[in-house]
Amino acid sequence: MYKAISKVRRQMLKKNFDAILVSSVPNITYLAGFSSFSKDEREAYLLITQNQNYILTDGRYSEAVKSKIKNFKLIEISSKLTFEKALKDLAKKHSPRGEAGKIKQVGFEHHDITVAEHKKFSSVFKTIKHFDIDNFRAIKSNQEILAIEKACKLGDETFKYILKKIKLGVSEKELAFEIEFFIKKAGGDISFPPIVAFGKNSAIPHHKPTENTKLRTQNIVLLDFGVKLNDYCSDMTRTVFFGSANAEYKKIYRTVLAAQKRAIEFLSSTFHSLPLHEKQIKASQVDKVARTYILEKGFPTIPHSLGHGVGLEVHESPRLSPKSKDRLKPGGVFTIEPGIYIPGFGGVRIEDVVVIENSGLPRRPLRREASKVGPRLLTKSTKEIIEI
Repeated sequence: MYKAISKVRRQMLKKNFDAILVSSVPNITYLAGFSSFSKDEREAYLLITQNQNYILTDGRYSEAVKSKIKNFKLIEISSKLTFEKALKDLAKKHSPRGEAGKIKQVGFEHHDITVAEHKKFSSVFKTIKHFDIDNFRAIKSNQEILAIEKACKLGDETFKYILKKIKLGVSEKELAFEIEFFIKKAGGDISFPPIVAFGKNSAIPHHKPTENTKLRTQNIVLLDFGVKLNDYCSDMTRTVFFGSANAEYKKIYRTVLAAQKRAIEFLSSTFHSLPLHEKQIKASQVDKVARTYILEKGFPTIPHSLGHGVGLEVHESPRLSPKSKDRLKPGGVFTIEPGIYIPGFGGVRIEDVVVIENSGLPRRPLRREASKVGPRLLTKSTKEIIEI
């Protein structure tokens, strides 16, 4: 977290900001190492100046903040000291860059605050502008990669468990419950509500499981779920067949798997061919490799992006899509999840979490391997055709 704050401060200087106001829970977790605030209610802000860190929250969290957050000064909010008044006091207290007067130019997270909050901030600070913290999280530290890897390991264990629960007559909702039950019993949490889709429902990429849909023979079973463990997420999709898989399903499945392999191989070969100082790839190029292959095989285009970053949130930077401006770099962690969806028949999606190894940094993975620049799968579950 200290390195993260240092990176933010360097960017603040470059952008000429006197301070930044952090409001989103993932970014508070990233910078302060505290994840207990609600995502649905505004319970805290961070104010980071060039020489001081503040956390503003109320009495419900005071003791926890004091005991768990050592590098932030607590400002306790109450009926007498509102968020707005506390910010005004801090703005007057700090003289930016040794100048007389209050904090003037402040960065904030434009995607996270309400119109009402924007009005309040505008009355406190002379200038407020968007400051992008999310991009700082796109490159993971060794500790973050290890945390994600542990979440992926529990995800793999969950997949082994759930395969035993796929039986005739079980409902989509029952299987979704079993996934959540296993993860929570193992000490984790779900990173998003599990997607379980049978038969024709598997053609809907984000199908919501129902109690009414029961498993029948000759059904596709699409399972998309993620683990949240020690604040970090995993995300994995596997598609299996209940019964004896027909030729059409096998063709679709093998096409999706080949598209994913081609995207990963493209990452590997491109990274290995680049000079050390140019180790980055356009995310859109990786999307194009998988998307083009699927189209060439006569199937419809992927109706979603090829992948997304994974970390404190299950969906974050970078984005792997046709119009993405993001670049994939060493230390990046993201999914690769091509899919083919045929209305009236069903769909297949295969999703893995990939890390781009950074050979310049030591690491301690769950399995010790020679470090190299290039992709490594953090999800290990089999991708062979499974017939149950």
